[in-house]
Amino acid sequence: MRRLINLALFALILGAAFVAVTQPESLPFRLPWNPPVTGTPAAPGEASPQGDSRLPDFGDTALKTAVARNPVSIQALKAREYPGSALTVRQTLAAGSNYTRQVVSYQSEGLRINALLTVPRGTPPQGGWPAIVFNHGYIPPAEYRTTERYVAYQDAFARAGFVTLKSDYRGHGSSEGEARGGYNDPGYTVDVLNAAASLRRDPRVNPDRLGLWGHSMGGQLSLKAMIVDPRLKAASLWAGVIASYDVLATDWNPPPGEKRTLDALNRRYLRLLSPNAYLRELNGRPVQLHHGTNDADVPYSFQKNLADDLRNAGQGVEAYRYEGDDHNLSRNLRTALNRSVQFFRDNL
Repeated sequence: MRRLINLALFALILGAAFVAVTQPESLPFRLPWNPPVTGTPAAPGEASPQGDSRLPDFGDTALKTAVARNPVSIQALKAREYPGSALTVRQTLAAGSNYTRQVVSYQSEGLRINALLTVPRGTPPQGGWPAIVFNHGYIPPAEYRTTERYVAYQDAFARAGFVTLKSDYRGHGSSEGEARGGYNDPGYTVDVLNAAASLRRDPRVNPDRLGLWGHSMGGQLSLKAMIVDPRLKAASLWAGVIASYDVLATDWNPPPGEKRTLDALNRRYLRLLSPNAYLRELNGRPVQLHHGTNDADVPYSFQKNLADDLRNAGQGVEAYRYEGDDHNLSRNLRTALNRSVQFFRDNL
């Protein structure tokens, strides 16, 4: 068993090749592990990959120790520090209708990360403005530009009176560092947590009223960050890659004609590595979910299963289904944005 765990750990850290998809704002499938044993079904009677509120209860100290040593695990992320830094203005942009816009930078593990900051005009409420860490989905890092994409999304929250900070993540655009992806490397999650810490340093922001918005890959980054940092109050996740890692390994975009399977040990390992195994640690902080049923990049089942898992874990969740809509909720964009804005008004 130890040999299998070590092999799984090794494969997870090394990762595998990208398989491109067509939509620029959707997530390319990256298999961040090569299970050492394939072709073996899960053990008879083993619980479903999703909807299982008993996920953390494996009673296997060696397995839990192996998971905790993986740098993408919740345990490893909690062991880090996220000091952030003061936000440094790099460029002042044309203002929005009732808010300012600036390209700023902050520090994350010694790297300069650029971000798009919006701040409401006028006198802040007592304690400061509520703020949203805005986490975008996959965009090829070399094509990414701080001021492009998600303009209408970020504008909706900015006009509603929230400070927003859209981090580029490391290696994107002119941000420093190497872009290693959002699943088999902790870097992007670290950048999100340092973005939140940097907002708390800003005197215009209420440090006790921070939330997260995430799309696609940004949905998983937001879920991880919220579990790691108990001071983050609420999260709205759109078309999120929020399935357990064992489901991503077997069911998400397999090559045509290929059936992926996991032996029981690796399935348990990947489940315990997933943020989905730690939903009870949200301790009642609310999560809102939005997903279209015609999403060609991230299956609607990911939202349904996470909603079930949240309820089974005793957590609050709002889940919205958009019949026939796509990965970007193009047909229902205004409705979804209005729902997200109201969600943050109610919970921040």
